[in-house]
Amino acid sequence: MSTLKTPLIGLRADHFRHPLDLEATRALKQIPGLDLLVRNLLGSLAEQVFYLENIASSILVSDRQMPQLHTLLQEACQILDLEPPELYVRQNPVPNAYTFAIRGKQPFIVIHTSLLELLTPEETQAVIAHELGHLKCEHSVYLTLANLIILAAGQLPNLGGLLAQALQTQILEWVRCAEFTCDRAALLATQDPRVMMSTLMKLTGGSPSLVSQLNLEAFIDQARAYDQISLTEMGEMLKQAQTAARTHPVPVLRAREIDRWAGSQAYQTLLHHRSIQYNNEAKPVGGWRNW
Repeated sequence: MSTLKTPLIGLRADHFRHPLDLEATRALKQIPGLDLLVRNLLGSLAEQVFYLENIASSILVSDRQMPQLHTLLQEACQILDLEPPELYVRQNPVPNAYTFAIRGKQPFIVIHTSLLELLTPEETQAVIAHELGHLKCEHSVYLTLANLIILAAGQLPNLGGLLAQALQTQILEWVRCAEFTCDRAALLATQDPRVMMSTLMKLTGGSPSLVSQLNLEAFIDQARAYDQISLTEMGEMLKQAQTAARTHPVPVLRAREIDRWAGSQAYQTLLHHRSIQYNNEAKPVGGWRNW
């Protein structure tokens, strides 16, 4: 079944950036020299390493290679008003997707095959749009730093431990806040909160053999029930302890945030404002293909 969606021409990151992301980003920018360290000292080498790894061990998506995925990428970029990055598909049994861009050169997104096996085309586009959100908001510098700190802590116990003690808490807090923003980008691209929440449900406890037994309404109720834990001081402390060392917010919290934002006046106003403002300039993007 086809769904028409309106491109959000002129969309800027600040139109949908989550307040927690904005606050955490400002805090990181107060650390002297942090951007320069990653961009100038680490960026060039990291880009070359990742490019070689992708070309050697992944499939580059194009109009000639996995054209359905290429169409999903192009549509999401048109909606979010973003130049398309390269998209690679990599054989991996762990469902995951990630993005990389540091020095303004060609950014890329990688999606694991196991994730594609788990999701519908609509949900796959939500994942792609989530990664595009990182690019739209220029998150990649701090994402790279987060990965390097985690790696350093594991591979270089002394130096890494010192780095981790100084930056890990603040970096991980920022990463979790940035994920909320990128979930909003995914919602703007799909323009259907159920698609986004269904994606999170499958990433929480799904597998190809269990998909037919999953119930989205029950998962949404589960996400809403998560709020009840915060009604007590002990519950709120346990929630904070649970997430402190994570790179992503817990899935039910992400679903709850999307549930809230999709029902907010801010989200509805954004969609209405952009579609009205550019109604004479842009035509709706074609809907989903049947795979």
